[in-house]
Amino acid sequence: MSSLYTMPLDTPFCLLDCQSAFANLTDNEKRYAHFLSQACWYGGLIVLHQTSPESPLIYVLLQKLFRGQSIESLKSTALKHGSSENDVKALMVYAGAFYSNMGNYKSFGDTKFVPDLTEERLWKILEASSCYESEPDTIKSLWESCSKQLYSLTDKERQLGLGGKGISTYFSYNCTNDDADLAQKFLDEKNISAYNTRLFKSTCDNGDVVYEVRLASVDVEGDVSPCGSYDYEGKKFNVTRGDHHRLLQHVVHNLNKAKEYAANEHETKMLENYIDSFTTGSIQKHKDGSLHWIRDKGPIVESYIGFIESYRDPYGTRGEFEGFVSMVNKVMSAKFATLVSSAEKLLLELPWPAEYEKDVFLKPDFTSLDVLTFGGSGIPAGINIPNYDDIRQTDGFKNVSLGNVLSSHSNDQTITFLGDADKELYSKLKAPSFEVQVGLHELLGHGSGKLFIRDDEGQLNFNVDSVKHLITGTQIGSWYTSQETWDSKFSTISASYEECRAECVGLYLCLNKDILRIFGHEGDEADDILYVNWLNMCRAGVMGLEFYTPENDQWRQAHMQARYVILRVLCEAGEGLITLQQTTGADGQPDVTVILDRSKINTVGKKAIGEFLRKLQVYKSTADVAGGSEMYLKYSAVDAYFTDLRNIVIARRLPRRIFVQSNTVLSDDGVSLLTYEANSEGMIKSFAERCTDPDINDIIQSQWSNDKHLFE
Repeated sequence: MSSLYTMPLDTPFCLLDCQSAFANLTDNEKRYAHFLSQACWYGGLIVLHQTSPESPLIYVLLQKLFRGQSIESLKSTALKHGSSENDVKALMVYAGAFYSNMGNYKSFGDTKFVPDLTEERLWKILEASSCYESEPDTIKSLWESCSKQLYSLTDKERQLGLGGKGISTYFSYNCTNDDADLAQKFLDEKNISAYNTRLFKSTCDNGDVVYEVRLASVDVEGDVSPCGSYDYEGKKFNVTRGDHHRLLQHVVHNLNKAKEYAANEHETKMLENYIDSFTTGSIQKHKDGSLHWIRDKGPIVESYIGFIESYRDPYGTRGEFEGFVSMVNKVMSAKFATLVSSAEKLLLELPWPAEYEKDVFLKPDFTSLDVLTFGGSGIPAGINIPNYDDIRQTDGFKNVSLGNVLSSHSNDQTITFLGDADKELYSKLKAPSFEVQVGLHELLGHGSGKLFIRDDEGQLNFNVDSVKHLITGTQIGSWYTSQETWDSKFSTISASYEECRAECVGLYLCLNKDILRIFGHEGDEADDILYVNWLNMCRAGVMGLEFYTPENDQWRQAHMQARYVILRVLCEAGEGLITLQQTTGADGQPDVTVILDRSKINTVGKKAIGEFLRKLQVYKSTADVAGGSEMYLKYSAVDAYFTDLRNIVIARRLPRRIFVQSNTVLSDDGVSLLTYEANSEGMIKSFAERCTDPDINDIIQSQWSNDKHLFE
């Protein structure tokens, strides 16, 4: 069995520690955080239905297994019936990874992973379990319904993708990129957001093609806008609602409970609009809630919830459900507040004129948060939201840096692809340098730049006579319409392109000593911080090759594609700025060392990133999909040299760490925090004690049953 598609038994698990921050909350704040957390956890189960056809059933099977008896009892029983220690460990690691990714595809990389024990040996453990003893027919039925897909690794099933390139449950099995293109044109014309939709295609007996655009909502019935039937370019589009409706009922119930403990009117209005959005399927209501969220400055308990990031939709426009709840880290937030106060001045240093920047920079909240709950498929280090272009351009956004996620990353595993001297410096300064990069990436990366838009009355939001194209020097000739968004326009490359732009902003601005001083770095230490930041980006570009699939020429992870692109830009700059030195490692196997000439970062490096960043911005501002795609895909290409390098990267890849999160429990005495051991058993126990509604397995299985014909 290929280890590319299994989780190593030494996969690291770490506790996402928030005990101190939670202890400082008042009773009211704890209750608010508790009910928000419940909404996030129940909503996070939607991701099962957004990942793969088999994920919902695997979840139900695992929950029955681990709720049926303690882990210690399960281990003992399995060993008595002839299973090995390694078999049991492999199951535990698989289950922990499945829960962490909320499905059987990695959230970071989009590749499938299967249990590192044979189908027969896994069934042996199940057959010896208490859940099998108590309900054998149910366990047999679940196993027979999902075991084949659980282990199957056909070319298509090895990664997420659209059509023949991979698996996606955002689309029915028969959808292609052409179908996604047509549907997006339809959605744009009807001013329907794709964020909370899935697309299903069917063919009538007479050969006519019918598309169903299904909105996520509690409400199933009711012919309300935009629901209805439409004829578009010779095809029938039926817009319906009610996707994930029973899971969203749990989300809405808990948001209503959280509203009782809201700290102010903005939080109340925010939750009311979210409730309305999840009930009716209205993205406009979610936007209205997001506006109140933006205006809720400096809350003690910070949260956001909904269909947010489009990374895992192979077309790049549909949002995966996620929700987080967190508490403010006041010390680090003070540094970010200073960065925000300097933002307008710092934006002037970016390599484009003021006309390419928003007319008014709306200073956002920028806080460092300790995560209590993150429901979804993965936990980022920082977030810049909301993702709605119209709100970001005119009303602003919020930045959050997830402090306990960053600190959990600080104790790295084996450091690959660096020389010994760099390894020592990297180990010492990776955490503080990454802190700087995340701050700049989120605030001045995602927070910068203007989109040129023509409104419904034909008015442009820029002066077409005076604003010139930064590459050609000619008049601007392209822009967005009011119905178009960055995601809908650039679709498949939008996520990676934007992450690349934000990463470049971080690299470019970290050369500013005033910025480093804000974070407490001066003198030689400041020089080392910026060096490690650039070195980390170059190393990440090499490591990014793990997330490229040569068989179908596809990148599977937006951030890692972005970092590879930056590596190629820096390599192209030449003058000895960066060297990728192929060597033989201490183990006698091929290796590579990234060598960065720190004396040339401020000259050769800054010039290369500045020129590339300017091109990224002009293509984005002007909605020039053709120009932007041609440039970005050129740098994304993996030639023969980098294909050989990829083999080294694959051979030396390291498992990503998995975060074990706490649970909150409400009793007569108030809300208490339950923490778990930082291992696969702790991960499993945390999920066994989460989403405990007795009907939840039936809800998940029922939706699977209703949807399964769409993916066969």
